Amino acid sequence: MRNLLSKFVVLTFFAITSNAAIQAQDVIGYITKSATNAGWMMINQGAEDAAAEEGVKLVSVGPAFQGDLSSQLEVFENLVAQGAKAIGIAPVDSAGVAPAVTDAMSSGIPIIAIDTGVSGADVTSFVATDNYAVAKVQGAISATLVNDGDTVIYVTGNQAQSTGQERRNGFMEAFSAARPGSKILEVPTEWNSQQAQEGVEAVLNSNSDVKMVVNAWDGGTMGAKAALENLGYSAGDVKLVGFDGASDAIAAMDEGWVHADTAQMLYQMGYQGIKAAAAAARGETVSSRIDTGFFLVTPSTSGVYKKMVGIN
Repeated sequence: MRNLLSKFVVLTFFAITSNAAIQAQDVIGYITKSATNAGWMMINQGAEDAAAEEGVKLVSVGPAFQGDLSSQLEVFENLVAQGAKAIGIAPVDSAGVAPAVTDAMSSGIPIIAIDTGVSGADVTSFVATDNYAVAKVQGAISATLVNDGDTVIYVTGNQAQSTGQERRNGFMEAFSAARPGSKILEVPTEWNSQQAQEGVEAVLNSNSDVKMVVNAWDGGTMGAKAALENLGYSAGDVKLVGFDGASDAIAAMDEGWVHADTAQMLYQMGYQGIKAAAAAARGETVSSRIDTGFFLVTPSTSGVYKKMVGIN
């Protein structure tokens, strides 16, 4: 099944390129991590809008399933073969994509890393929030929601990616400094909401004293919410803290489930990433690091955030 799914993604890519009959100089490749995650839908919309403004043809492709490095590499290689003038990529494995990125950069194709950095290879630009710094803010705000000594759960992201590593490290550093007596129970995931839900349920079933669940991304936030609902908890019984500012997590905040969310400027990551790719394709100089910022969403600031990013 894995191979069939991978081939489907590649065949879809060929169908898109051949049917559109696009000129190579007009092609900007965009390799995303997901087309269905609420946060990634916001990033992808930004990418599409930037391509429309720049007058380029955006060829969007992605892995066959969450975290699938082999199919992401396959579509990357096909974008190169099709003559893409620049490629924006959100790596599913920071080190795993490095050889392909090095080859593309050596052949003169600008590479823009979006959301997640590339380890072991140079890129033209890295467009993302400062995950480590924002995770420290998440840790600090989380510490204000519980007492020292309270037990909390931390749902990780994929530790093969720089994004997952930086978010975990930033949170742990800031929260542990503020609440040194608290116990942190980790639920490891690969950015998979089902893993988050099942892991949180398992920890809650064996630890009745958990006061808060902190999540490395909002897919985890929604998985944790589902776990709490399945176990009969009500909104507010266990505090939830998110990371992303995805629309479904903000809706959960309005319902009383989520108490804080360190929101990336998701739309801006896709938008600024493809703007940078288009500029680099034209031979223009782009900044090697574009920090798209963040916004601390709480029940008192959610209205401002929703207006800012266009969430109803």
